[in-house]
Amino acid sequence: MQPISKIIDGRRVIVKKPELLAPAGNLEKLKTAIIYGADAVFIGGKEFSLRSQASNFSIEDIKEAVQFANQYGAKIHVTCNIILHHDNLEGIKEYLQALDDAGVTAIIVADPYIMNLAKSMDLKLEVHVSTQMSVTNSSAVKFFEDMGMDRVVLGRETTFVDLKDIRKNAPDIDLEYFIHGAMCISYSGRCMLSNYYSRRDANRGGCSQSCRWYYDLEENGQSINEDFPFTMSSKDMCLIHHIGELIECGVDSFKIEGRMKSVHYIATVVSTYRKLIDTYCADPDHFTDSKKYEDELQKAANRAFCHGFFYDNPGVDEQLYNLRDEHPTQEFVMRVLGYDQESKRAKIEQRNYFKVGDKIEIFSPSHSNIYFTVDKIYNEDNELVEVANHPMEILYVEIDYPVLENDMGRKVNHGK
Repeated sequence: MQPISKIIDGRRVIVKKPELLAPAGNLEKLKTAIIYGADAVFIGGKEFSLRSQASNFSIEDIKEAVQFANQYGAKIHVTCNIILHHDNLEGIKEYLQALDDAGVTAIIVADPYIMNLAKSMDLKLEVHVSTQMSVTNSSAVKFFEDMGMDRVVLGRETTFVDLKDIRKNAPDIDLEYFIHGAMCISYSGRCMLSNYYSRRDANRGGCSQSCRWYYDLEENGQSINEDFPFTMSSKDMCLIHHIGELIECGVDSFKIEGRMKSVHYIATVVSTYRKLIDTYCADPDHFTDSKKYEDELQKAANRAFCHGFFYDNPGVDEQLYNLRDEHPTQEFVMRVLGYDQESKRAKIEQRNYFKVGDKIEIFSPSHSNIYFTVDKIYNEDNELVEVANHPMEILYVEIDYPVLENDMGRKVNHGK
């Protein structure tokens, strides 16, 4: 549906915001995504889901996820996106019923049989067409709309020009569009490299990411890349500077990729896009794009950024032919569990090594970033310690500014 706007106090304000849809590979990541601003989270179940290397969710986990999401008015989408083989058919009907009974908002599906089955069962949940179907044109969108599907997750290969055409010609069905995360070097759902090299089927949840392996190149039996290995890896998509255009286009859901990413990554990326979307929608006519949003994203581990297919087919500058080029710029070191106003001590859960003298940046879904230098560290026996080097240990640090439960701290690199 097209965005709805109206004039309030002389300003044009976006009334209909797009959904911000985040990934989660386990319950901790799911809760983090919701706390940091996700309107919905997509997860994989133990069955019928890609990303078999993610922790994935049992039915009991999914019930807990739905209950937690309900407290925040958020939604849970479950991937049922494998391409079914004959040996996958058993149990699918019972599984769909269990998801519906658990209160799941939607399933994300790549196999037409599951699409038709879910609709024939008269379930409450929605059926979304997976990006594995590589839908990139309005005729294909209309085809799935005529099938009764509730949403189409467009292929990552959909350009902005094509997206506008799709929205114009299919105004009544929800459209979901990738805005951030890893790019597949092949068309989504069409890659056979993993199956060929490692007998792990990418379309049944076992992708070994063989496109990102290192290769030797030869021509006429002679090596032509002796100085460096060759890889088919792509840079990561980042559309942080195009959010306003996508909102105005009428995209219903902005999708972040990364069910296997860390808690710190999810919190950083979700909170950044949340704040940007809210700021834009509050006053689109006076919104000023800022590099601060991209700078914030760079604090989470990622590859170099590109625009994916937003403008057109990616060229050489969007590829990482001879290096991985990953940038873990700031290390996640603590999660805040509480704060005592009188003593100005924060109770924290240690996540990675830090020590007295380190500069820490606290970021939050609720307030601006706070910087402090670690002066003292106390253990639970109120003893002073010089270093925090036991993961998940409960410690206390002094912070002059109030911080909130679930705020996170990352070590500031020298020069930052």
